[in-house]
Amino acid sequence: MIDGILNVYKEQGYTSFDVVAKLRGILKQKKIGHTGTLDPMAEGVLPVCLGKATKLSGMLTESDKQYEAVMLLGYDTDTEDVTGRVLSVGASDISNEDIKSVIESFVGEYEQLPPMYSAIKVGGKKLYEYARAGESVERTPRHVEIYSIDDISVYELDVSEAGLGSEFVIANGGTYKCISMMVHCSKGTYIRSLCRDIGKSLGSFGTLMALKRKEAHGNKIEDAIKLDEIKALYDKGELEGYIMPMDSLLQEYERADIREEFKNSLLNGNKLLDTYFEKADIDREHAVRVYYDGNLYGLYQYEKKIGMFKPVKMFL
Repeated sequence: MIDGILNVYKEQGYTSFDVVAKLRGILKQKKIGHTGTLDPMAEGVLPVCLGKATKLSGMLTESDKQYEAVMLLGYDTDTEDVTGRVLSVGASDISNEDIKSVIESFVGEYEQLPPMYSAIKVGGKKLYEYARAGESVERTPRHVEIYSIDDISVYELDVSEAGLGSEFVIANGGTYKCISMMVHCSKGTYIRSLCRDIGKSLGSFGTLMALKRKEAHGNKIEDAIKLDEIKALYDKGELEGYIMPMDSLLQEYERADIREEFKNSLLNGNKLLDTYFEKADIDREHAVRVYYDGNLYGLYQYEKKIGMFKPVKMFL
């Protein structure tokens, strides 16, 4: 079984679950998990956890992300992207200066209402299940943060020649403005909803036209490999060089090596005193990576009440 992280380039048309299913067939192992859903229309970085590294999946979804997004101004759809049904058509003849000013105003923290077509659960059902049944349910806004929006570029698009589908042309077959931008945001941010909110702030509508995830938890798009490349590498026995060890994505946490005489406490997943470590002054504010004999065994967090480090996640 392969253990580690694989930086996959998810192509358009695949769901994140499709990628996992195909990798299970290619690598001939079941223990595989992705680290954050990408919509089928989106492409780009999708870190995938293999074997023991699947224990990291939940942690990696917590990281911030960087996206290259293209927004179509003047359209509102039920999915908040161009794969959906057109609901309303609005103004697009807004000055470039006003567009850029409004977009830049979204940098910072704000309460974002998630889209109906999302995997968030309400009452035990996913929102998209309600949406597909034609139902609308009350959603709770989520606190997100937009760290930066850069490289904002505004250009015009003839929707009748854009290959968006007949409904967009029927709605209004004219020329509309598109905005491309680089967005660095916190976990839980929906770029579709960001486009929606930008459109509203401009007195119109906004829908996502294209999305590419450029970076996620330190994995960059230039290093990502597609499924057909992964299969070719695996068949030639050359995939190992592309598998990253688990701790490669945990470098933000301090490393702490356990002393030989206390190794059994670590191996049994017990709480640890700071005197059990080879060095003094272990970080008590954040989790630490705990090693024995060069191997990562777990993440530990100091708990002030008991004066000991408690296991957060054990890997071996």
